[in-house]
Amino acid sequence: MSVLSQSTIAKKVFFSGVGIHTGNKVKMSVLPSAPNSGIVFKRTDLKHNNIIIPNFENVSDATLCTTVSNQFGVKVSTIEHLMAAFLGLGIDNAVVELDSQEVPILDGSARDFVKILKDTGLKNSDVPIKLIKINNHVELEDGDKYISIDKSNITLEIEFEINYQNKVIKKQKNKISVFEDNLDDIFNSRTFCLYEDIEKLQKIGLGKGGSLNNAIVVKDDKILNENGLRNESEFVNHKILDCMGDLYLTGYRMIGSLKCTHGGHSLTNKLLRKVFNDTRNYSLIEIKGKNLPHSLLNNRHNLKSIA
Repeated sequence: MSVLSQSTIAKKVFFSGVGIHTGNKVKMSVLPSAPNSGIVFKRTDLKHNNIIIPNFENVSDATLCTTVSNQFGVKVSTIEHLMAAFLGLGIDNAVVELDSQEVPILDGSARDFVKILKDTGLKNSDVPIKLIKINNHVELEDGDKYISIDKSNITLEIEFEINYQNKVIKKQKNKISVFEDNLDDIFNSRTFCLYEDIEKLQKIGLGKGGSLNNAIVVKDDKILNENGLRNESEFVNHKILDCMGDLYLTGYRMIGSLKCTHGGHSLTNKLLRKVFNDTRNYSLIEIKGKNLPHSLLNNRHNLKSIA
């Protein structure tokens, strides 16, 4: 089989844990799927109308996580870390079955998703991959928040900046190439919050499953987690992880260059809606033979050797 073809996982894998916002226990399985089927979520706790497609147009809520819904109002939330793992590993097709509304948060990063999916291996088909190629510059501003996307020749670049008044987080900025760089620090970076915001989250019914086991908590000038940070840029790197997952809601890997300042799930979703509102902004291309950008080719070779 060719590295230019669509991939799924080699066999069924299992995850279990708690939803960080609902606090509910959840069992989840990821199953192999046929070419051109994409990523599909299935709520096994429901007998009817239980299929949800993770598409940017199906995002029904983007408050501190990404929630997608189907036409019957059935939801799956906090999908972004799992979607980022799929994107980073080059998994085009899979069925995700879960017995609750929320994807398990695990340790607050994508590390365990990536490890288990890597360990089970990828299965290539003989169907060529497809890519979204950005053709035009598109941008959005919302107060001090800014996001834009522009064309790129060979890769998906994400440049992200955050700026907090907190003495620990402060100002952080990082830029990655999804198809060229080592993404370990991105995958390993956990969700985070300020200690003073915990009560606010709980008052609006969020963060019920949060703990020091699945989130970085910053209080004044201290990190409350016993072992501190996993990398120097863990805060902004987690934002990049979230952004990766939200971008994969196009249904395809993307060739483009994104820049974001103080953004999040909602801003990324608004950008995608604006991009895809005009067909001149993008092209859907099928990759065959020598047309594949070298960076993608190299990344796929690496993944094949891991599998």
